[in-house]
Amino acid sequence: MACARPALRYTGPARARREVAMTAAHATEQEIAWLSAEELAAAYRAGTLSPVTVTETLLTRIDRLNPTLNAFLHIDHDGALRAARAAQERLRRGERRGPLDGVPVTIKDLLDVQGLPTTSGSAVYRDVIAQSDSIVTERLKAAGCVILGKTNTPEFGLLPTTENELGPPCRNPWDPERTPGGSSGGAAAAAAAGLGPLHVGTDGGGSIRIPAAFCGVFGFKATYGRVARSGMSGMPLFSHTGPITRTVADAALMLDAIAGPDPRDPTSLPERPPRFLEALATPLGRPRAAFWPRPWAAPCDPEVAELVAAAAHRFADLGCEVVEAGPDTEDPRPTWLTIMLGDEYTVGEELLARHRDRLAPYTRATLEAGARLTVPEYSRALRALERFRAAMRRFFEEYDLLIMPATAVAAFPIGQRPDTIAGQKVDPLGGAFPYTAPFNLTGQPAAVLPCGFTGAGLPVAVQLVSRWGDEIGLLRACAAFEAAQPWRERRPALA
Repeated sequence: MACARPALRYTGPARARREVAMTAAHATEQEIAWLSAEELAAAYRAGTLSPVTVTETLLTRIDRLNPTLNAFLHIDHDGALRAARAAQERLRRGERRGPLDGVPVTIKDLLDVQGLPTTSGSAVYRDVIAQSDSIVTERLKAAGCVILGKTNTPEFGLLPTTENELGPPCRNPWDPERTPGGSSGGAAAAAAAGLGPLHVGTDGGGSIRIPAAFCGVFGFKATYGRVARSGMSGMPLFSHTGPITRTVADAALMLDAIAGPDPRDPTSLPERPPRFLEALATPLGRPRAAFWPRPWAAPCDPEVAELVAAAAHRFADLGCEVVEAGPDTEDPRPTWLTIMLGDEYTVGEELLARHRDRLAPYTRATLEAGARLTVPEYSRALRALERFRAAMRRFFEEYDLLIMPATAVAAFPIGQRPDTIAGQKVDPLGGAFPYTAPFNLTGQPAAVLPCGFTGAGLPVAVQLVSRWGDEIGLLRACAAFEAAQPWRERRPALA
């Protein structure tokens, strides 16, 4: 599959390269809803739109669509409008904070926003109000973002779908009978439905990438520690915070705002982060990419496999040197599961003892499984983790990128996880999602990009992984693919 073509220079989606020709008096909801953060910033600078108009329009749209999608657990009408008015006044005075000033954002309800509920998707915390902001929330507020509300999540982010005891399940805008994935399902559903341009998710085993894949949007997990964490629940050893957006450039914009170290998170990377958006202007070059069609021999739906293979060929057309190859490692998923169970029980032991009957059944099952782990089992998992990380480091000495499926299937009906894929029996708990958690073990950057649709009209995504610390190379590859095979103009009928 090796193939070389002239290097591409990313100049952004076509709509981002032309002036947003509308005025606040004439812009329709549909026009505003699908603007990127870049386009909103340009419209604010030109005076053709205002933060208040955009925020009011999006809140109206959320109020109309959320009863169907359940993408939001809390909508902050008053706070969002206050923030929008403040941003508008800064713009009037010429005191703009930066490109995200006045741009709407949503926050997954595992992260604290001062004064708003942080339920973590749990009935136990239904009435808990955050007393401070998470680091990511702080940084987005400092950038001038307008927080629209808190998006839906399964209890403590423990499922790859988005159901909890607080209300109806979150639904996929492409087919409301189907799951949006999880655990950042509310964020991905909101992005796909045009409920704002920027959405914060978390990812401890695929929780940004799985729902982004199911909902046909872009999801990005940076290197572990690139985005400092505090004020959030989830798996401390493996969790990342990152963007779910409709464009690659918007994800880079968000990363510019949220990346960087913080003394409250001793695992945060100490070095100053790169300028992600600026880096997209540099040509892709000729990275060496491995295409791995069947990672760890996990079965993959034929439609998904065909679209991912076509995406690999597209990368070859873009100038990548693509060869079919994969790392020689044992299946890392049991290692991830063992460490995750121990990690969750460590932080949830008291919760299980005090609130067992109020927890969702899947949360009880997770914590009880963690309680049954033995020290030798956990120790063996840690040694397996070291072997896997070493093997992946060796593999990425030879390759710049790894191209592989994001999920084994497209979105399935709510409550009906597949137990058979491509004619093979799989574990209903995780058989549809075998490809994401390994890169939480390694902490490498990973992204999912929409790469087509099934015959039933459901989105399919390709996953792209780069070596530790190389978000820039990964973003450039994603941006080149987006420019060659745009996805943002295809939208769900519901939206």
